[in-house]
Amino acid sequence: QHGVATATACALFGLDCTIYMGEIDTQRQALNVARMRMLGAEVVAVKSGSRTLKDAINEAFRDWVANVDRTHYLFGTVAGPHPFPAMVRDFHRVIGVEARRQLLERTGRLPDAAVACVGGGSNAIGLFHAFIPDADVRLVGCEPAGHGVETGEHAA
Repeated sequence: QHGVATATACALFGLDCTIYMGEIDTQRQALNVARMRMLGAEVVAVKSGSRTLKDAINEAFRDWVANVDRTHYLFGTVAGPHPFPAMVRDFHRVIGVEARRQLLERTGRLPDAAVACVGGGSNAIGLFHAFIPDADVRLVGCEPAGHGVETGEHAA
């Protein structure tokens, strides 16, 4: 999602765009990879390490640090040094603000639980942030493509 949004913005403003994704994630997200490429983005499939998000972040950081005078790093994941996780939360918080407002308008109460995918964490923190003060709302994170914590094949 973030890659497609970034590629779209870059296309609209005539900017070069390089998206780093773990090789496994490019396979899982083939349709989004095709969209990004159609928008003119270069999609780099990171083949090192686990070939997933954490390795893509490392490669993107390496590129950014090596080219800081002519690049900008756009985080789409709740990871990295401050202020990036807070920025991602703040940019995605409209998800939770809108969900909370609409639920109260339509049902007159808060939900029993808020459920969000936790692949990169941006959707989860965007939704959950609005409900953190509410002890009666259970916050549930679901991993979209993992195989369970006990397998070692997960994003946790």
